[in-house]
Amino acid sequence: MKIKPLLNLRRLEKGQSLVELAFTVVLLMIMIAGIVDLGRIFFHYITMRDSAMEGIAYGSIEPSHCAQIVERIRSSLNDPYTMTITILMNGESCSTASVTSDACTGNDIEITVTDEAFPITMPFLGTILGRQSVSLETTVHGTILRPACK
Repeated sequence: MKIKPLLNLRRLEKGQSLVELAFTVVLLMIMIAGIVDLGRIFFHYITMRDSAMEGIAYGSIEPSHCAQIVERIRSSLNDPYTMTITILMNGESCSTASVTSDACTGNDIEITVTDEAFPITMPFLGTILGRQSVSLETTVHGTILRPACK
């Protein structure tokens, strides 16, 4: 007589295991989605920073060539035309900076690369954040090496 209640209990436990498995799989998928997207975001940020550093290297030697600095930065980006590039020479915009006082030896060059809408691929994270994109920005500073100030 004690055998029949044990068999009924085992049948109920099979359903419990299935429910536990379903919850665990969903949580693991959310964690994996987060890891994948965070890796993509980190890789994209590093690419943006490296591109800005490439622009600093070129701009510190040729500070008056604004279009070439921008082209140098864009050439090393994955999706260059969705990003905003800002170049400042001694606090002035590159296009308005004076070669005799702003874009010359010893002054600061600052390049900011901004991606306003980097897409999140996993829908779970988009639901949690409330949007399917994140904004990324990196700023790099350097010193202008030439030409000499007049």
